[in-house]
Amino acid sequence: MRSGLSVLLAGIGLLAASAPAWAHHSFAAEFDENKRLTLKGTVTKMEWVNPHVWIHIDVKNPDGTITKWMVEGNTPNSLLRAGFTKRTVEAGAQIVVTGYQAKSGDKIASGSSLTFNNGKQLSLGSSRGGDANGNHPLLDWISQDEAIWRKQAAALAEASGGGQ
Repeated sequence: MRSGLSVLLAGIGLLAASAPAWAHHSFAAEFDENKRLTLKGTVTKMEWVNPHVWIHIDVKNPDGTITKWMVEGNTPNSLLRAGFTKRTVEAGAQIVVTGYQAKSGDKIASGSSLTFNNGKQLSLGSSRGGDANGNHPLLDWISQDEAIWRKQAAALAEASGGGQ
């Protein structure tokens, strides 16, 4: 009985440990770089969660109705390094977000940049294509971090005998 419980607990632990890896995705898997969009709305909340932050905004339609959008930003650590804090984007803030819509057509976008009413602009991290002026987001270097992390993980695996 004890060994059966140990196996069950180990299995639950493996599932829990794999959840973050399963949740992380590539841009191309979920978003369409040909569906560039601009959303102007009111922030309802910002979630500082891994693997990506989420900004929830209410966008007012021409007929007066509201459409709720979820905008994915980069990782919390990356946004902190780029100047964001947990108080940078608070509920009630009026913002304009540029980004790319989900391939599914859902009201989900990968955010590229965020602009406040005072004109201050911050990058949310999507490095697809740059803006209408040909400028690329501030956080293009984040994609370089991932390549470095992958090389480090491969080197560690090889050093520990796990690499082929």
